[in-house]
Parts: sequence; structure tokens; C-alpha cells
Amino acid sequence: MRPIEDRRPAGTAALVPMPAMNRRRFLRAGLCACAVLPFPACAAQTLVYEKDSLFGRIIVREDTGGLRSLYFEPGGARQSAAMPGDAEHLELAYTRYALAGLALCDSPRRILVVGLGGGTLPRFLHWYYPEAMIDAVEIDPEVADVAKRYFGFRADPRMRVHIGDGRTFVESIRRPSYDVIFLDAYGPDSVPPHLSTQEFLQSVRHALLPGGVAVANVWRRARNPLYDAMVRTYEEVFDSLFIVNVEGGVNAILLALPRARRLSRSALAQRARQISAAKRFRFDLGALVDVGFADAPQKRAGARVLRDADPGPPK
Repeated sequence: MRPIEDRRPAGTAALVPMPAMNRRRFLRAGLCACAVLPFPACAAQTLVYEKDSLFGRIIVREDTGGLRSLYFEPGGARQSAAMPGDAEHLELAYTRYALAGLALCDSPRRILVVGLGGGTLPRFLHWYYPEAMIDAVEIDPEVADVAKRYFGFRADPRMRVHIGDGRTFVESIRRPSYDVIFLDAYGPDSVPPHLSTQEFLQSVRHALLPGGVAVANVWRRARNPLYDAMVRTYEEVFDSLFIVNVEGGVNAILLALPRARRLSRSALAQRARQISAAKRFRFDLGALVDVGFADAPQKRAGARVLRDADPGPPK
């Protein structure tokens, strides 16, 4: 079977109006995370599974150490990577950095993850926060099935999977409900446009409890022409924004709060270190924050706010 082609010009990250009925047509919009780099060519991998879904090709490969990786095109970037029998293992660096959001929310009881992929992040959260209610949104039922069959993901009464578009799900939330919302959705080269706009982020803010935090994974300026506009849009919607850059990569983790708060690198790192020590993570979360922290105390001059009605690419 031939894979479904992405017919947009290479490198295009245009923001265009996208009605609700057409959002599903953006390749896997609202579905799963895009890792930055393809799997190293020197690592031997065996094909475990390959199939076309309504949204594109799904490929699962396994290396000699038992690590399984999810791809959406031959030779493409890893979308997810996991050891099926080890919920505590986070292979992709940005997933570890994203947990810095936990330092801005005390004892999360309800967590939303927009983008399931192989289920690595929600599985990790479920392991360390077994009393929390976790909702994961995935647009492609085939991806959800692959997460269960090949990546060790298991839904239960406290970890539920919702099949559908991420924006539609967030917009359906009628009152503040979540302590943490992880936004981890990528198309082939950027966050899907309808998950980047002021209107969508206003819905995210509405879904957060007053003491909550939104955590977004985006590519930095070197790989993302909309980076400054994305950051500016978060600054417009939320009262406080902090950035943690992934060392050695091109990902940035945005930590957005629906409340005003000033926080230094050392203060956030100390809190992150306390959490990883108390939970006994396999890594020092504080060290990651200490390396990557970048405050965003003022709105970015000259960067535009992304809106649903924007007609095209940035000028």
C-alpha cells in the first residue's frame, strides 16, 4: 500500500483558517508528538509493523536493545520511542524536559495530553501519579491501537483515550477542569495551524484550573519560522510564560500560566529537583531546568499574534 502523501510545499508552515469539519484533514492534527531527529542510521532496527491508516503511514521498528520507535513516513523523524515493559523510561529528551511543568502545579489530580503517539508520556505520568485522572486525545484510532499493541500503553479507568481532534476536545470542555495540559501535537514540520492560534489557546486557558499550567512542545527558531509568533501568541493569552530549551536539540518547552508569577531559574530548578527526588525519577529534572531555562518577562516586540483568520504565511 502506498503512503498518503503530504502535498504541501516542503517547509510550509502557513497559518490558514481551518473549519472544524476540515481539521481532521491536516495530517494527524491533534494527534502525536514529533521528535526532532530521525533514528541514528547506525542503530540496527527491525520492522515490527507497517500499515496505512486514514491519516498516513504507521511504522513501528525495534532495535537490538528492545527499544521501539514510531514513525509516520519511511526515513522520517521518530514520533515516539518506548521500552514496552518499562513505563519509567523516557527515551526522547523533550519528554523529560516537558515534565518541568509539574514544578508549577502542586499534586496534579487531572491531566490532559493532546497527542498520544506511542503513549510514552501519559504512561510515565500514570506510573508516577497513579491517583491522577489522565485523558489523552488521539485523532487516529490506528495510532491508539498501535500504542496498545506495541508500546505497552494500557487504558484503564484513570487513563482514558479519546479518539478525535485535539482542538474539538479542548473546546468541548465547559469549565476549568485540568491541573496540567500537555500540548504535544505535530504535523510533518510544525504544530498544526489550528492548534497554534489565539482562539485555541484561549480554550486551553479556559480548560485550566486557576493553579494549573499548559505545557507546549514546539520547535525553536532554527527549524520553525513561526517560533516567535507562537511564543508571542502564548504571551498574549496567558499571564506568565517560561521557556525551557532542550539542550542539544531544537525543541523548546513553553510553560504557560493563567496567573501572574515571577520565577527565577534557580527557584524553578529547585522545585523541579524536589519533585524528581520525591518521585524518584531516573533523571534530575532540576538539572534540565537549570540548563534550559529562559524567562519571558516581556512580550516579544514585532512578533505577531496567530489567529484563526490569518490568511497565510508570516511576512
